Amino acid sequence: MLDTQQEQTVPTTMSHRTRRPATRSVIISAWVVPVLIIGQFAMVAIIPVALVLIGTLRNAHLHALRWWAAALATAYGTALALWAIGPDRAPSLSKDLSHALAGIIVAAGIAVALRYHLMRRKQS
Repeated sequence: MLDTQQEQTVPTTMSHRTRRPATRSVIISAWVVPVLIIGQFAMVAIIPVALVLIGTLRNAHLHALRWWAAALATAYGTALALWAIGPDRAPSLSKDLSHALAGIIVAAGIAVALRYHLMRRKQS
């Protein structure tokens, strides 16, 4: 028979150490997306976009970033879909990406990163 005190002492939250690597990869990836888009490596940006989206969905502490990460993934997914289904497709996503859509993706990546920093500042 288990003591009821033992059942209540099970930790329900993650320690600061266990959640830090996931948070760090999300924020670094959020800053990398605009750099890759501006640097004409738009196809490679799929990796940090996926890391941002998956990291915010899996980490409960990043719950406030989920809508921002979804907006980033939607903007990038739209660009990728337009490139993939386009009739006169360029050899790379960077060459086919319009300036307006590239600006939206860059703004969304910066918005995720800034939102994280503002959220962290409020917690301190």
